[in-house]
Amino acid sequence: MLTGAREKFTLDDRIRGVPPGVSDLDSSLVGSKGWHPADGNMSLPVLTLNETAFAGNRDLFLRYARQAGVDIAPHAKTPMSPDLARSLVEAGAWGTTVADIRQASVMLRAGLTRLILANEVGGIGGAGRLAMLVAANPLADLHVFADSVASVEALIEIWRANDALPPLRVLVETGAGRGGARTLDDAKAILEAILGTGGRLVAAGVATYEGAAGRPTQDETDAAISGLLELTADVFTLLRKRVGPDTPLIVSAGGSVFFDKVVSKLAPPVSRDTNAILLLRSGAIFFHDNGVYDRAMAAVDQRGGFALDGIATSARQSFRPALRLWAEVLSLPEPGVAICGMGMRDVSFDQGFPVVLGRYRSGKPLQLATPLPTVVKLNDQHAFLSLTPETDLAVGDVIEFGISHPCTCLDRYRVIFGVDGTGRVRSAFPTYFG
Repeated sequence: MLTGAREKFTLDDRIRGVPPGVSDLDSSLVGSKGWHPADGNMSLPVLTLNETAFAGNRDLFLRYARQAGVDIAPHAKTPMSPDLARSLVEAGAWGTTVADIRQASVMLRAGLTRLILANEVGGIGGAGRLAMLVAANPLADLHVFADSVASVEALIEIWRANDALPPLRVLVETGAGRGGARTLDDAKAILEAILGTGGRLVAAGVATYEGAAGRPTQDETDAAISGLLELTADVFTLLRKRVGPDTPLIVSAGGSVFFDKVVSKLAPPVSRDTNAILLLRSGAIFFHDNGVYDRAMAAVDQRGGFALDGIATSARQSFRPALRLWAEVLSLPEPGVAICGMGMRDVSFDQGFPVVLGRYRSGKPLQLATPLPTVVKLNDQHAFLSLTPETDLAVGDVIEFGISHPCTCLDRYRVIFGVDGTGRVRSAFPTYFG
């Protein structure tokens, strides 16, 4: 189970999952209410987080990272929950990753001060807003990306105009398929622009994101990722030569899909440098899922990319899906069709539909005949399930779904309800998606 300090807030029945009529409930008391998403009292649909599975995924990936000689700054954009981000830092993560200035504000207000802002901040307007953030949090350990001379020029214009701002640490971003310098010459120009700022900007390392480098075929994807990681290593070598051996440097990469490729390509050159760290930014892996990340871990296994204690281990079998979506059967309008009260406003669907995992009737789990019902279509707030003649569903049954792609599911919820192994609610984690 998850331990540590929790944000205190109040719950009422305007929040998904909270039973009707509840108002001004202190979040610290939610575990005493005995709520279960299948008991007929909680408002459905609702998303839950199995705390044991999340903690297991956390401990597993941190263990892998330690043995691989790398650090982690988990990406907070996945849950946008300071409580969950803090639990990862308290367990040993180096820091926290955010995607924009507002997300950085959320984490800083929660006391999470070591941040990677894994994105460009834009032009003069973005640089100005970043300066406001830094001025309000002068002790923050903040690193930002830059992938163009223009972005460096915007930053330095603002930083030179305000001597009270501390020097800003900048990571030169390389990239493929999204942002990032595409060539060594492009990266060199960015680096020289940073070094030419008289110390107001600090060349603190190099960063990349390999997850956007996907191509139509696996061979093309492998070649694109390998090329990107080689470019990143070359920029790191160039940077080290320019700043000398005494400057601490960060090399950062890695989502939750190709982390093994990152470690294979970048850990060796970084480990040979006594004043540098390789920093992964994986986020969704701590939640895992029953779709896109399950398939990703199967691909890691095919590559033989996951090992613990020097022994190849199945990533797919080691990580556990931690999220569940619960919805009620509203209608059985015709043979072979069931309609559940869950739709595109309630669950992710960009990388696969939710999958049926179980059913409950009057709060009791019941077996489901195979093949399991299949989600074939989503409306805004309805899910259409295809049934076989053997399927025994009734109006009012509660269906437990696994999801695909945590990032685009979690962002639909103001509160994530943490549950124990039986599904009983024990915690409430507020989110800040804006």
